[in-house]
Amino acid sequence: MRLTGPALTLARRAAETPAGAHLLRRQALSDFGIDHLLDLPPSERGRLRFDPQPLHPTRKRGWQDQQRGAPPAAPGRTTTAMLGDAFKTGATSPVEVLQNIQHQLGARRLGRATHSPFVCTDFERAMEAARASQERWQRGEPRGALDGIPVPVKDQVEMEGLPLRCGTRYFSEVARRDAFVVDALRQEGALLYGRTHTTEWGMNPSGFSPHFAMPRNVYSSQHGAGGSSTGSAVAVALGLSPVALGSDGGGSIRIPSALNGLLGIKPTFGRISRSGDAFGAGTVSSMGPLGQSTADLVEFLCAACAPDPRDPANRWAPHNPERTSQWRAALGRGVRGCRIGYIPEELDALDPALQQPTLEALRSFAAEGATLVEIDFPLAAHALAIGVLAIGLETMANLADHLIMHPDDFSEEVRVMMASLRTITTDEFFAAQRTRERLKEHLRDHLDDVDLLALPTTRTTALPYDLSLTGAELLDDQGTRDMCRFTFLANISGLPAGSLPIGRHKELPFGLQFVGAAFDEASVIAALAHGERMGLNHLPAPADYLKLA
Repeated sequence: MRLTGPALTLARRAAETPAGAHLLRRQALSDFGIDHLLDLPPSERGRLRFDPQPLHPTRKRGWQDQQRGAPPAAPGRTTTAMLGDAFKTGATSPVEVLQNIQHQLGARRLGRATHSPFVCTDFERAMEAARASQERWQRGEPRGALDGIPVPVKDQVEMEGLPLRCGTRYFSEVARRDAFVVDALRQEGALLYGRTHTTEWGMNPSGFSPHFAMPRNVYSSQHGAGGSSTGSAVAVALGLSPVALGSDGGGSIRIPSALNGLLGIKPTFGRISRSGDAFGAGTVSSMGPLGQSTADLVEFLCAACAPDPRDPANRWAPHNPERTSQWRAALGRGVRGCRIGYIPEELDALDPALQQPTLEALRSFAAEGATLVEIDFPLAAHALAIGVLAIGLETMANLADHLIMHPDDFSEEVRVMMASLRTITTDEFFAAQRTRERLKEHLRDHLDDVDLLALPTTRTTALPYDLSLTGAELLDDQGTRDMCRFTFLANISGLPAGSLPIGRHKELPFGLQFVGAAFDEASVIAALAHGERMGLNHLPAPADYLKLA
């Protein structure tokens, strides 16, 4: 179902009546497969737990390290390492880089994205940081790999002195302090020069919103850029930064990464502190990076992952000092000896046009020494239903007061969504939670046999989003299923997952994701990096790409 304009308004009004809500309930249960959860046998339901802690594997992780070094960057792209080298030699400087970005945005050279990826900017404070960084580089004393590197921040994370809108038209709180991750990035010398667009409360995975002129896909002005880390993906894809901060509660890092030809990783739940994250109250969302290269993701993780007693989930993360060296070493590990699991039924659910190139990408890993292992995992097909209920009901609970005080300021899409979620029964919710626990157990067991699980990132390429729909109300539940069909598995299990671009169909990129065991980001990094080494991510740079170094 795809609705816009008056038809969507009528649907929303109907949804907010008892009879309309009943009809909507039947449609939603069927569309997202929620009705099947109650039909599963008892063996497919575990004990009810409200503990989102990821389940740890029972065996030691890893495979033979080929020690090949970090892969080269994709042609024509600028990475963190390239900027660092340019700062070191004086070929450019943090100040010059920031000025070039400001000029590019001011001239509205945005290629097919058409609209700016930023909801607001803070060049004044960023320029102060750039001057300080430049002095450190001139002294030969940079703080680290991110010193002087521009890093956009998704509009859900607190940045002191800037309004926090969360993709809405009514919410605009000026942050009184930095989020934990923002402070960590500033301490490393990163230039945090702006907030990037997100969809309304992060609830649209396609990049649609009626509240702002949302940037389009960098390869097509008539398609969405994916969401909800929409602006962060577009900013990196346009060369306005080698890496950006996003978040992922149902694929919101991996989806826009795949659709715009980038790499992105959702770390293990709790790995990065959620203090200061407006979307962070729940059991499925993690902050993480989107980048030009796997090495960019690694340097972000090395800077952002630190202990924070304010976030209970962060206490689960092993803050061993060697983790950063392990992540950097994983860039050169290769895949010889790696066991990569795949689920045939999940590949069969992929858009037929993407099935063959996805299989070819998997076989290319096998040709490099990995072993492909077929996995029998029927519960994986229910991850979408479980994930929709988890993130939907958690968000509805957190927004309950907002919906009462500002009902007319929400989009028609979110109001329809909330009306649908209000019809969920306790039996359906608890069935989903118990099946979630069993799914986590099965996934842990599978990851005791294989090192990684490979899945498509999205079922299709980017969804149509004509420029004439800018500012228009739009609901596309089929599109939501297409975007999130394979991503929720990592969110409801809390496991790390990264997306790698592997090709284009009709000019639009698509990706392959790897899911790893709890806190084994290193194995995910190794697979992504080797995909780069094989050139799977070598796509043409989008129009108006800014080469910073």
